[in-house]
Amino acid sequence: MSPANGLTEPRPPKGSGPMQRREARLAWAMLAPTFLIVLAIVLFPLVANFWISVKPVGLADLRPPAILVNERLRGRPKEPGDQATIEYRLRNSSQDEEIRSAQLAATLPPGFTPAGAPESCSLNSGEIACKFGTIPPRWRENVRLEGTVDAEFLKLDDPLDAYPAETSGEADNILTSFEFTLENFRRVFSGAEFWSVLRVTIYYTVFGTGGALVLGLFAAQLMNESFKGRGFLRGLFLFPYVAPVIAVAFTWVVLFDPFSGMLNALLTRMGVVGEPINFFGARSIPITLFGLTFEFPLALSTVIAFEAWRYFPLSFLFILARMQSLSSDLYEAAEMDGATPLQQFWYISLPQLVGILSILFLLRFIWTFNKFDDIFLLTGGAAGTRTLTVDVYEQGFALSNLGAGAAVAVVVFVLLVTFATLFIRFSPKEEGL
Repeated sequence: MSPANGLTEPRPPKGSGPMQRREARLAWAMLAPTFLIVLAIVLFPLVANFWISVKPVGLADLRPPAILVNERLRGRPKEPGDQATIEYRLRNSSQDEEIRSAQLAATLPPGFTPAGAPESCSLNSGEIACKFGTIPPRWRENVRLEGTVDAEFLKLDDPLDAYPAETSGEADNILTSFEFTLENFRRVFSGAEFWSVLRVTIYYTVFGTGGALVLGLFAAQLMNESFKGRGFLRGLFLFPYVAPVIAVAFTWVVLFDPFSGMLNALLTRMGVVGEPINFFGARSIPITLFGLTFEFPLALSTVIAFEAWRYFPLSFLFILARMQSLSSDLYEAAEMDGATPLQQFWYISLPQLVGILSILFLLRFIWTFNKFDDIFLLTGGAAGTRTLTVDVYEQGFALSNLGAGAAVAVVVFVLLVTFATLFIRFSPKEEGL
């Protein structure tokens, strides 16, 4: 019924009724497990990296402290009644952590009759049990059990392997403890080397990303025109990107080798250089231009050239796809107005490519900033090519300092998140968007 004033009651918005709300809750409940799994896959490694970055942890701390035991049979019994000694060599695997309630338990091989129990140990029905209490770091102990053997023992091929000893104890795991420290970050930021590596990383990332975009834009402009054999050349342009990185990196190292490389042989025979150049081994070479001499970062520039060559096909594919979606009417009108090809590119093509170029620059910047395998295969981080990702590897594995390596990884994450946020906020957009 209508109200007394004759006005119709407003209907609830479409999709906001009780049935729709129940359906929405059901949909969220059904999608919740998927969301939780995705969040766990994405967030767990990130949280774990932050956790390790504030822990004084090294490679040796990945395994919790444990009691290691080595069993040996002393003496060479050959006849029943001969003397023999079973020796258990024990040590604490940790150099820094103690182990509480340390114990040793073993079943004696059949046919071995012990003469008595060592100190801190007890014998019971052919079994030995030793209790050591709390053992300090680097602890070592030898437990010797002397006795005689009979024929049953002599029949065994390897009696100690058949009856191994077992150890137990309680120890703190530094990875799961609540001991935190900022020492890793202090070491990272207090060292002058970090800022040098950061400058190299930015230089490598900016020029590597820019080079890949420029080459991709140039290749897309060429392949956008119709000519015979265009399909074959398009496929050929994809070779650097689809080829295995180990293969192309090894090829570049061989081509640029100062002793047997093809490039150095050509340059020396043409008289361009007087002696071979170590492209991947020389940190810098002096270059004189317009009367000014400066040090040119040779190895880093060669690695950047490899980066641009290897990854320009990705930019080429995206840019070419965008260019082929542009209307040809604009170009025909501009050509009728007398615009040159350069003017058509600058005033028609480029403004409509700004969006895809911005996305490609952001993606390539992030990927290049995180790039590790290219530099590691070409130079190993030597000759001034050490980036932050290489530093993560060297800190974590070469120096066995996982905490410092994780701290550098956290710095990389923060820098990339900051850059991506600012870039998305202030990046240019295509005209009309």
